[in-house]
Amino acid sequence: MPRPLHVACLQTRPMPDFSSATGEALGLAEKAVADGAEFLQLPEYCGGLVTEGAAIRAPAAPEEDHPVLRALAGFAKDRGVWIQVGSVAVPGPDGTIINRGVTIDADGVTRARYDKIHMFDIQLSETEVYRESASVTPGGAAVLVETQWAKIGHTICYDLRFPALFRRLAQAGAEILTVPAAFTKKTGEAHWHVLNRARAIENGAFVISACATGPVPGGGEAYGHSLIVAPWGEVLADGGEGPGVASAVIDLDQVAEARGRIPSLTHDRAFEPPAPVGEMAAE
Repeated sequence: MPRPLHVACLQTRPMPDFSSATGEALGLAEKAVADGAEFLQLPEYCGGLVTEGAAIRAPAAPEEDHPVLRALAGFAKDRGVWIQVGSVAVPGPDGTIINRGVTIDADGVTRARYDKIHMFDIQLSETEVYRESASVTPGGAAVLVETQWAKIGHTICYDLRFPALFRRLAQAGAEILTVPAAFTKKTGEAHWHVLNRARAIENGAFVISACATGPVPGGGEAYGHSLIVAPWGEVLADGGEGPGVASAVIDLDQVAEARGRIPSLTHDRAFEPPAPVGEMAAE
């Protein structure tokens, strides 16, 4: 029998403070629930995002006192829905922040938290430079979220470029892989759709990726185009540009169907790494 789940990506804009971030999130959450969504996902840094040169200076608060998390937990409990908070900034060691995703159940209880592993340290041009590690302490553990529908593997933004993380999550039982993001417009235009589709196809899993949209206070611009992708690679929903909701009813039975047709998750083989350049492998 089909295993339907109505999911919604809330495509919010980067906001400079907790109050505006909360208002943006709750307004879209109301719309998604009115349309029947059961599992809502918000983008990376949906609790506020500000840049300062190459560094991230997102507004931060301890998880237990974070006003955006409190508001979203209250909404989840009141409406009886699950919410994956793509990420908010919480205080880290030595004056840094931690880029933390939180999954809240329909009782308003935190069921899992994930600290972003891979730091976005790149130089796109002479003027467009990002050094997330300058202000953010990375996490070190992959996370599976147990829900009533399926196991969910939570990743964040730049993690999308590291397929080994997704494979480990899928092989550990994830049927849904989530990639809340604030992908830059430049890299999004080049790579966002193909990377999300690749992670779905490689792992025979649904991929749900709410992406922030529009200018970032302090500099930069997020791409938008939140995506819901099926295990065979079909794009079921695309949020386009501007704030809004991208939703779809997914059938989780399609995961087993896709993995049955191409069972590559069970075909990994150990192999020797390549010899260093200039050296011949031993015969």
